[in-house]
Amino acid sequence: MAEATRRIREERDVQRMPVDRELDHLPPEARWREWMNRVEATIFAASEPVNRETLGRIVGKSCSIDLLIDDIREELRGRPYDLVAVAGGFRHLTRPAYADAIRSAFGTAGGGNGRAVDLTQSDVLVLMCIAYFQPITRGELSSFFGKEISRDLIGHLRGAKLIASGPRSPTPGAPYTYVTTKEFLLEFGLDTLRDLPDCEALEDAGLLSKEKLLAGDIMPGLSDDEEEHA
Repeated sequence: MAEATRRIREERDVQRMPVDRELDHLPPEARWREWMNRVEATIFAASEPVNRETLGRIVGKSCSIDLLIDDIREELRGRPYDLVAVAGGFRHLTRPAYADAIRSAFGTAGGGNGRAVDLTQSDVLVLMCIAYFQPITRGELSSFFGKEISRDLIGHLRGAKLIASGPRSPTPGAPYTYVTTKEFLLEFGLDTLRDLPDCEALEDAGLLSKEKLLAGDIMPGLSDDEEEHA
């Protein structure tokens, strides 16, 4: 009985890991190299970040995706691009040092593959506030900044797909809240929201002040023209 159960389990594993079994005839080093090539080719061909589950179907359940990625990244040292964990998956991205060259060639820093979102200072500050305090309503945003956050500004961020409607607030009137999206993670090269700098780091960099936030004075120096644009 135990032997029959073992065989059923092995057959099920074979079905789940066809590539793993397919390469059994190769020496371990050659098999690892083939896995690396298949993983890199898949990520290179994808238009969106490729998650671990998808990569697992390529190399088999028993293979460590993280170790494969580490070895691929090691080989990419010195190259103008890298494999980066972003938005819950892996993606080829050019290194920041080459952003100016790519922008000169294509007009954006994405080399024609990414997208550049035109954000004003007010857009960035509101987006930052949503990222850190989501889900948050437009009224709460206005209270934070000490001035009304226009529907146009929110509409611009929604149109760029950087934010979306979240759950309704339990406050009177049940207004919609706003949350960041997968596109937000992609745009700023974050794997998850846990990769956002902590508030202390932002304070040290002079980008966020808890005192100004509580006093409703988080937008110092915002020009009237930019405020009208918002």
